[in-house]
Amino acid sequence: MGLLDLMAKAANYIPTVEKPKQKPGLYERLFWTAIALIVYVIMANTPLYGIATAGEGPNILLVEIIFASNRGTLMELGIGPIVTAGLIMQILVGAKLINLDLSNPEDRKKFTSAQKTFALILAAFEASMYAAACRYWAITGANPFLNCAATMWQRIGVGLQLFIATYMVILLDEMIQKGWGLGSGVSLFILAGVAQRLFWNIFSPVTLQGQPYGFIPYIAYLLQTGGSLTNIIIRPGSPDLVGLIVTFTIILLLIYLEGMRVEIPVTSPRLRSIKTKIPLKFLYVTNIPVLLVGILYSDILVFANLTRMYFPSASGIANFLAQYDENNRLVGGLAYYLSPPNGLAATINDPIKAFIYALGVMGLAILFGIMWVEIAGLGPSAQAEELIKSGMEIPGIRRNPRILERILAKYIRPLTILSSIIVASIAVTADLLGAYGTGMGLLLAVGIVQQYYTMIAYERTLEAYPLLKRIVGE
Repeated sequence: MGLLDLMAKAANYIPTVEKPKQKPGLYERLFWTAIALIVYVIMANTPLYGIATAGEGPNILLVEIIFASNRGTLMELGIGPIVTAGLIMQILVGAKLINLDLSNPEDRKKFTSAQKTFALILAAFEASMYAAACRYWAITGANPFLNCAATMWQRIGVGLQLFIATYMVILLDEMIQKGWGLGSGVSLFILAGVAQRLFWNIFSPVTLQGQPYGFIPYIAYLLQTGGSLTNIIIRPGSPDLVGLIVTFTIILLLIYLEGMRVEIPVTSPRLRSIKTKIPLKFLYVTNIPVLLVGILYSDILVFANLTRMYFPSASGIANFLAQYDENNRLVGGLAYYLSPPNGLAATINDPIKAFIYALGVMGLAILFGIMWVEIAGLGPSAQAEELIKSGMEIPGIRRNPRILERILAKYIRPLTILSSIIVASIAVTADLLGAYGTGMGLLLAVGIVQQYYTMIAYERTLEAYPLLKRIVGE
């Protein structure tokens, strides 16, 4: 028995959520989706019991957005173990290091079970590392593991809280994906984190250095104190007018691009009079490449922070990964150049970091986009097989899979690269100009909202026309 089979079998002994015996109605599914969201929000705002501080290290916004996490709370790890396990296993399948056909239901079930076990292993590892590194307490000596102000029981208790909270997130995600709710818990929690960040940036009344942090309260503050409204255009480290304009511009642009299609004419060999078109999305890879880049970057940033906690002298690999100043701000190392600039002022002050960040995101997005298209069965060969199985053909082209593959490749491959470049450019531009919620966050949020809109419209159509349920096999 291989390691993958062992992990898949182990998932059978882990308590899980059963599928509903009968598919719930739309409003019931919305109800359970809302319950999952409420539980997540409560956990994201519940401080860990027994900690002294929210934790050492910088508050990296990218990690909070991608992992839907909140430092010092039960959602410290967020969905990090889930998406990290998924990313690693998808790469292993794509590289053929794991021999699975994800279009096969049995292989897909084995993949999902093994991924769940892997996510729990990662959650246990991260929780134990955070607790062992004395992240939430004062360090009384050179070694954070041996010289920690907390007792061993306190650290074990915090580690268990982090692990159990992550396991609850996995159960919530399973509950939604198995038919009790709509969509997926991972997408829902990312959307909740981005929405919370947008609301915070626009309306937060919390004061920093004597001034409100939120954009609208800051305008009210300037009007009351007689300050110049020109100060709202660029605010280093805080929400400003440029960021607000860029945020809404990016949202409108993404909505427009999501509606664009590239159409390929097809016909039936038996009914030549019936002609139709296959609409390929202009953003063929959607937001997947940027999501994968965000997961990779966030994992590196988290690992850099853990390395710093275990090697506070910042020597060797710790110094390469992350460097901090006396105010505990990230100022150098790999983690610094992977974290997005915090607005237009930060981009102007450090153009080298902005260039390296943009170049890295663009290059990795193209790589991940090409990889994802092949893994997800969206490549030319898979699409050609689907076209032949459906009984359709391209007019004037023989029903030969290789010929069809070459024809479809002329559309799909350029679309893959172009759409990867476009989504990466949008994310990078938003980050450089200080969009609220980061460029990656906005890209993910808009895509998730559109997915939910499509799902709700589909479910309402099925409920309004019961005959369609029989046609689509539901």
